[in-house]
Amino acid sequence: MKMMSPSIDTPSYYDSYPPLLRPNNNPIHDLNQDLDNPIPNPNPDPIPVIDFQNIDNDAISEACRNWGVFRLVNHGIPDALLNQLRGRAEEAFSLPFDSKHALKSCTAMAYFWGTPALTPTGETVERGPTPPADVKWLEGFNVLLNQLSQQLQVEDPVLDNFRLVLDEYGRHQSRLATTIFKAMAENLNLDQNLYESYLSPSTASMRIYRYLKCPLPVWGLNAHTDSTVLTVLTHDEVGGFQVCKGDDEWIDVEPIPNTLVLILGDLIQAMSDDKYKSVKHRVKANKYKERISVGYFVFSAIDAVIQSSKYKPFTYADFRAGVQQDLKTIGYKKVGLGHFKLTHASH
Repeated sequence: MKMMSPSIDTPSYYDSYPPLLRPNNNPIHDLNQDLDNPIPNPNPDPIPVIDFQNIDNDAISEACRNWGVFRLVNHGIPDALLNQLRGRAEEAFSLPFDSKHALKSCTAMAYFWGTPALTPTGETVERGPTPPADVKWLEGFNVLLNQLSQQLQVEDPVLDNFRLVLDEYGRHQSRLATTIFKAMAENLNLDQNLYESYLSPSTASMRIYRYLKCPLPVWGLNAHTDSTVLTVLTHDEVGGFQVCKGDDEWIDVEPIPNTLVLILGDLIQAMSDDKYKSVKHRVKANKYKERISVGYFVFSAIDAVIQSSKYKPFTYADFRAGVQQDLKTIGYKKVGLGHFKLTHASH
């Protein structure tokens, strides 16, 4: 006997969805779909695991060189805060679409949907009419942590409670990223005067994603690398996040409670002279359940010059400008580090 969820499939619930992605407004949705939840049978994935309370520099180096991604356990973030984070995110996403859309121009916590192509302040990059195939089954909040303590422009207790939890969570993320990057910098023998500007928590932002249910196989996020030094990801029990090992081996990253996933970005690949890998990753939408994830993105100081034997010297401002140009013209990051690659790099 098929069991239907009485709460998630009522019209009032879908008022929280962007109008284009509501079942009645999009031809690919079918409310008569079989919405039985499949019995999960995850196989343990081979992603390396790093214990934050007993950091092993050699283990970090191996994970960075061979994978570009690892799990972080014993990270010191209280379980209660992680539970609050998930709960407040669910509350915020369940608000009517119009309430969230009012935050589109709010720089501290800007709402977006249908695309991950955003400006540095979190606004959707405009590039003309978007073909339906380019619309992603997601919505989210882009949070600028250095502005989050300011009063939101929209008075809403749900969003204000969410802001307070995000502010606290962001402080933990800064602590983790700074400590992990210090171990990486030691492994790479980076000059201390450099690495203090190579990772700047003042640049950090967070994106909170809700990947919406979709009965057909679609990508919530296409394959890409992050334009960061480091990305720290926490996600709920719903799978769909994948990383690429080597050239084309895609691996499902199983969601394990109270663990974080740390992803290396383009900037640290350049700092490491390509010894560390900026790992490609993607997200597949789920036909049965929504998926919520929180990404913490941290960069170099905007004017810090990244020195490398493989790339021309460049600042994060230079790198960001190239990425923004790609987003405006084609809707995704195409070139990235290739803008600065030396033709005859030293070995």
